[in-house]
Amino acid sequence: MIRFSRIHLSFLLFICSTCLTAGFSVEEQLTQIRENYVELKNNLESKVVQLEAKVVQLEEKVQHQESLLIALQSQQPISSKSVSAISQPSGKIYVLRTCRETRAADPSLSSGMYWVDPDGQGVGDDPIYVFCNMATGSTEILHDTESKTDVGNCADPGCYSKAIKYNATMRQIMALAELSNECHQSIRYDCISAPLEINGITYSWWNDRDEKPQYFWSGSNSSVHTCQCGLDGNCVESPAVTCNCDSGLPTLLADSGVITVKNLLPITRLNFGRTILDVSSGQYTLGRLECSGHMAVTGMPKSCEDLWRIGHTLTGLYSVMGTAMVENVYCDFTKLPSDAGFEKWMGFADVQSVPTYFLVTKDSSSFNSTNIPISYTTEKLNIGGAMNLSSGKFTAPRTGTYFFSFTGLIGYPTSSSSMIGLQVQIFLNGVQIGYSWTDEANTVTGQEAPLVLQSTVNLQAGDQVWLQIASIAGAGVKLYSVPAFTGWLLQENLSQSM
Repeated sequence: MIRFSRIHLSFLLFICSTCLTAGFSVEEQLTQIRENYVELKNNLESKVVQLEAKVVQLEEKVQHQESLLIALQSQQPISSKSVSAISQPSGKIYVLRTCRETRAADPSLSSGMYWVDPDGQGVGDDPIYVFCNMATGSTEILHDTESKTDVGNCADPGCYSKAIKYNATMRQIMALAELSNECHQSIRYDCISAPLEINGITYSWWNDRDEKPQYFWSGSNSSVHTCQCGLDGNCVESPAVTCNCDSGLPTLLADSGVITVKNLLPITRLNFGRTILDVSSGQYTLGRLECSGHMAVTGMPKSCEDLWRIGHTLTGLYSVMGTAMVENVYCDFTKLPSDAGFEKWMGFADVQSVPTYFLVTKDSSSFNSTNIPISYTTEKLNIGGAMNLSSGKFTAPRTGTYFFSFTGLIGYPTSSSSMIGLQVQIFLNGVQIGYSWTDEANTVTGQEAPLVLQSTVNLQAGDQVWLQIASIAGAGVKLYSVPAFTGWLLQENLSQSM
């Protein structure tokens, strides 16, 4: 029922008096009054509907803000320096970094508002108050623009602009994103004759975490202007437009999508324009920032970032697994992994999962067999048990770099002026990789000469190394003894051993 004010009645009387003075008949005057009354009534009813819709929106927004305020007031203020636990109905739990960790600590917890501290308890910013979906373990960061919001009427690109305020600092949001496997944020725009882009002119866009403008409204391809209907190929005027709102149809349309590029999120500002016509309207709804899953760290940590992900917060020197060996790094956990100076490489650490070194000898019994491995009689050292005396073969227990040194005494008989001698070769899996030779002329019985052979070689686990006499020049030349055949693991390739 429409109730008319004195102004409305005065307006009708004015219309009536105009009709009378114009010389219309009574019937014509009544018809004109009825028509004017219906038109006025319809206009007023339309205005009332619009006002009622705005009242509903305002009430929703007030209720949302009040619920947040009540929830926040129900908790004691938390300081990153003073608190170590929070109180929940099921007891006390530590302020963990994500809702996923909170759920893992106490599976009985139900979905609701909880404190989390993504950048690490005791460092960085204070904990933040988030909604935890315990069914999925996702962490949701609230903001001040969650209800549907009208952009009003204006003509220029981005003439409506709204900064989004989140219930968390940007440092905490970035820390949560780096801890999570994925983050996303939904957005919807209900429009009537309010294009996002038309005739090559962009009227609407959003700003990412670095305040840079972005023109895609769904998915992960930031290089093109598109909405979800463009990705699905079902926009109202496909393929001419990639967003429903870019259509020229003067009817209520909507574009909705989910932004999935976590290093761009959260959306920090929304900008809309070209709602210039009387029938133009635009209303947006921005979802919460939601992050779920976790960036898993398997095996030995390989960086300061891995250490940070598994919970380290104490700045200092750490050992991590490098490309092939253990490395020492300095981690500054007052920073985030994306910050400069977070990690500083210090050098290698000599770490071996299986210490390996040996020293064997061969007594003075002569040996002059060629093309077979030299065996040994005495084991001085054989840490790791990789050297076999009887076979004369060393079997690498781990992939890495090894050093070998051989010293033998060559015995000579009496000889003429011709050269006589002996050659020893070192083999890797049956392939010669080095040799040493000694020769003499005009020798006498009992004369001896040293032969030295050294080699540094990269071995895979299971590779075998041995020595053998390759050739003997002159009768009576022999390997008289082996004072020392020694070898050890210089540097283990831990990436293939662990």
